[in-house]
Amino acid sequence: YRKRGPWPVRKIEFEDISTIEDSLFTFAVILSRYKGQWIYCKHRDRNTWEIPGGRREPGEKIIDTAKRELYEESGAVDFTITPVCAYSVVDDIKSYGILCFAEVDTLGPLPPMEIELIRLFDDEPEALTYPLVQPSLRNKVMAWLKEN
Repeated sequence: YRKRGPWPVRKIEFEDISTIEDSLFTFAVILSRYKGQWIYCKHRDRNTWEIPGGRREPGEKIIDTAKRELYEESGAVDFTITPVCAYSVVDDIKSYGILCFAEVDTLGPLPPMEIELIRLFDDEPEALTYPLVQPSLRNKVMAWLKEN
């Protein structure tokens, strides 16, 4: 296990979820909308914004990772979550994540964890934690929304 951080990414690849064995997914990212605005969160140790998401816990189904991370990083308690696609980030290793879209109906209190605060944006914020990854993920979900 190697913790990822703001690093140069060699490549992001999108794939159909059905082509990836569930056990290969190690993280989930959830582009989320609440009352027409996008939810971004700020980690307490950073001054940048990120899309809710995080690592899978042992024994957890990847869709349950997405639901848990959305709650932990935004306080979302009532939402509809839909898998969009699988994606892989390729640097010195290749790891798979699931990219989801969530329509959030209710935001509760933010759990007392690593996220300091959330903010609602009309568009993507300028100061991103992962500027080489997050715009591609957002663009993929936006294209998916137009198709669906």
